[in-house]
Amino acid sequence: QVRLEESGGGLVQAGASLRLSCAGAGRSFSRSPMGWFRQAPGKEREFVAAISWSGGTTSYADSAKGRFTISRDNAKNTVHLQMNSLKPEDTAVYYCAAQVIGTPSYTSARRDDYDYWGQGTQVTVSS
Repeated sequence: QVRLEESGGGLVQAGASLRLSCAGAGRSFSRSPMGWFRQAPGKEREFVAAISWSGGTTSYADSAKGRFTISRDNAKNTVHLQMNSLKPEDTAVYYCAAQVIGTPSYTSARRDDYDYWGQGTQVTVSS
């Protein structure tokens, strides 16, 4: 069974840091572009960050630039999202997503481009 499993969420105060992890199982994601999305209550799921399968290309939502860093370890079939200087508006359920395959430098911010999704991990930032 192919699945993605997120971990690392929690409740933190504004200004703190969290590191989210996403572990893939059931197949290798080493040739898959991957991304992080989030969904706050009453809002649509939105793009946060993406990384090409080579790891050489990354892209970020404006809200994440300068504070979040996406990375991956293909040998461990994992992707991470380091989140620094967290703000209350970062509160959401964070989802990991993967595409079936892509070119070495390809990333996407479009939800519809992703084929696999995790169940999500809650991040709550208090003021």
